[in-house]
This record gives sequence, structure tokens and C-alpha cells, in this order.
Amino acid sequence: MKVWPMYRIREVDGHDDEIADTLADLHRLTFFDGAPIPEFDHGHWWLAFCDTIPVGFAGVVVSTREVNAGYFCRVGVLNRHCGNALQLRLMRALESRARRNGWGSIVSDTTDNLASANNFIRAGYRLFQPQFPWAWPSTLYWRKSIS
Repeated sequence: MKVWPMYRIREVDGHDDEIADTLADLHRLTFFDGAPIPEFDHGHWWLAFCDTIPVGFAGVVVSTREVNAGYFCRVGVLNRHCGNALQLRLMRALESRARRNGWGSIVSDTTDNLASANNFIRAGYRLFQPQFPWAWPSTLYWRKSIS
């Protein structure tokens, strides 16, 4: 009989040095050199745990591009834990926080990442074209109303 791992999602304090180190380690293990490490003392951050081991993370900050919105700035899950709906669970936690913050929507972007794009679709995000695109020419922009 297969035993499925137990996962839990927890909002964490990015100002805490130990938490910031854990977030940075996960970022390096999931993004490699593909994206700069964000400032974890801005916005809201979550860790996904398998038992007591951190295996994924996500973050949202105030959007500088859309009014009354959060910007879903990062999500990463270690490869061996992909396929267990952790990105979707992290997205739900992030959306709940955004509602408590009073934001009306969340925006994000993906580039060359089909798995993440499909997770955005599963989570109810829709493609949109921002008036002033902020990323690469091949970037897909996502928005979800949460009010």
C-alpha cells in the first residue's frame, strides 16, 4: 500500500533570518539561476512542509502595476514533490491572504513554464494583456479577481 506524504502550508515571517534563509535555499533549488532571489522582508510568504521538511514556497507583494492588487511574485516546489497539488494549495493560501488584505485581484506572470501555466488555469486565473507589460516578450500575464 502506497503511503502519501502529509503536506501542510504555513504563512511565515520573511523578516526572520532563519525563515529568509530557508526561503532563499528553496528558491535556489527550484529556480537555480533563472530568477533573482526576492527580498523576503516584503510581502507575505508561505512554506509548504512534508512532515517537518520545507519542500515549497510562495510569495505575494503589493502590485506596482495594477490598482488594488497583489502580485504573485514567486512559487517553487522541489521536483520530487511536484504533482501533489502544492502549487495550487500555495495559491489558495495566497488568495486568502489577499482577500484579508482587501485586494480585489491578483496578477502574475509565467515564462516558458507549462506546468505553472496549467496550474494558473486550474486555479481560475485568466490571461490578460497589461497596458504596460513588465517582463519578457514571451511572458504570459495572469489575473484573478478575488473580491
